[in-house]
Amino acid sequence: MAKKILIVEDEKLITKSLARLLDKKGYDTVIANTGEEAIQKVASSDFDLIISDIRMPEKDGIETIIEIRALLKKEDKPLIPEILITGYADEEKYKSAIDLKVAGYLYKPFDTEDLMEAIENALK
Repeated sequence: MAKKILIVEDEKLITKSLARLLDKKGYDTVIANTGEEAIQKVASSDFDLIISDIRMPEKDGIETIIEIRALLKKEDKPLIPEILITGYADEEKYKSAIDLKVAGYLYKPFDTEDLMEAIENALK
């Protein structure tokens, strides 16, 4: 059975590219364009991995991950590994991601091999 990955990204081009790549690699992908949409999808379905942009309008990737973790804890479900991606070097966000102990952190534009390696490591 294919691993199910939630892609949380507000940029449509990146979303399409990621989904196409992961679908080709045999993963089942679901897209959320906002943090709130991601939380709703996690509430209604199970995922093996979350790949989230950090910088998004309304609710950023860090806030989204924190709320998803709280939801999973409340529902007594296991945590989902997360990989955060960003196009901006932001020391505060990087420190927050490290404090959250996310499975991976990649800067855009990232190499496909680096992304696949991060996904494989996160899914172990």
